[in-house]
Amino acid sequence: MAEAAGRTLGDEEVAAAERVIRSGMLNSVWGTEARLLEAEVARMYGLPHAISCSSGTAALHLAVVAAAPDPGDEIITTPITDFGTVAPILAQNAVPVFADVDPGDGNLDPGAVAKLIGPRTRAIMAVHLFGAPARVDELRALADAHGLTLIEDCAQAWLAELPAPEAADASPRLAGTVGDVACLSLQQWKHITCGDGGIALTADDELARRMRLFADKGWDRAAGRSHASFGLNYRMTELQAAVARAQLAKLPGVVAARRRTAALLLDALGNVPGLRLPRPDGHAWWLFPLVLPGGGARELAEALAAAGVPARAGYLGEPLNRAPVWHGPVYGASRGPLEGYTPADCPEADRLVADTLLVIDWNEHYTGEHVEVVAREIVRATPRSGGRA
Repeated sequence: MAEAAGRTLGDEEVAAAERVIRSGMLNSVWGTEARLLEAEVARMYGLPHAISCSSGTAALHLAVVAAAPDPGDEIITTPITDFGTVAPILAQNAVPVFADVDPGDGNLDPGAVAKLIGPRTRAIMAVHLFGAPARVDELRALADAHGLTLIEDCAQAWLAELPAPEAADASPRLAGTVGDVACLSLQQWKHITCGDGGIALTADDELARRMRLFADKGWDRAAGRSHASFGLNYRMTELQAAVARAQLAKLPGVVAARRRTAALLLDALGNVPGLRLPRPDGHAWWLFPLVLPGGGARELAEALAAAGVPARAGYLGEPLNRAPVWHGPVYGASRGPLEGYTPADCPEADRLVADTLLVIDWNEHYTGEHVEVVAREIVRATPRSGGRA
């Protein structure tokens, strides 16, 4: 197999880093690279505002700040995601409320979300898991009906596409363009990288203002050394931004290559019993997920790994609603707004992580030959009955 981690780092990124170093200005407050990156990402997504920051987690923190929860307010999200989705909720003294997921793809189930909306709900945070578009149109309708902020975590879903509107001439929309704020990640293992980095996107002028201030210590630089509000230092460096710009130019090719080989694997596995295959529509293929409705994902993952295929069962050690963090202090010796809090059960998420979900590392360097190896080993190790979702 090809190196599962991939990467398209090369001479362009070296030249970008050298350009910044030779300029002598590595700080984005006075440099140009971060502002150019923001403009390029905003143009790619067709949105007026992009705010660069130090990580994908920082971008999500900016999004939570934009939602402006009061201490103890609730943000509904998924239990199948990186802890970076949840940490910003805790950082703002808000309470994460975990809704169950669609057993077919692990994304938030809007029906489960609807049942959890209450008087303290402030926002819904959806994750486009593994690059598969979440049902954000349904979540948008819920958010609008209840006056909530909708946040899209697109860390794994660069250029993922949502279903086109009903109009005959409408083009597909990018994941990240339906919510009030969308968050992208440039962490080492994402589609493109600058080591760590993030982007928050919005069409709302006021939300953009809040996020820019928070990312720069609440410093209104137009007013001099004046701190207009509470904030942290989440600024992206010029080195990060320059490397990210070089990577951004490669992004369409990265996603197209992943889609091409993922389509080959979908075709090869179309008649394999016991598998529920991911829907390809709009998928960005950060990972290639498989669901075994009858269970046995751990056994299959072990067989694939033994054959050299980079496969893992469950994706997480446990869904985040089962994480040990909820049983101890969070803020010093205090649990803050989590006093008396017990995350709700999410049985579909439990089953996916424990028994039915398997992910295969995927990247833009895979070839048809790699796909043949993966398909052969899956067919060899999968004797059950099932079909495409």
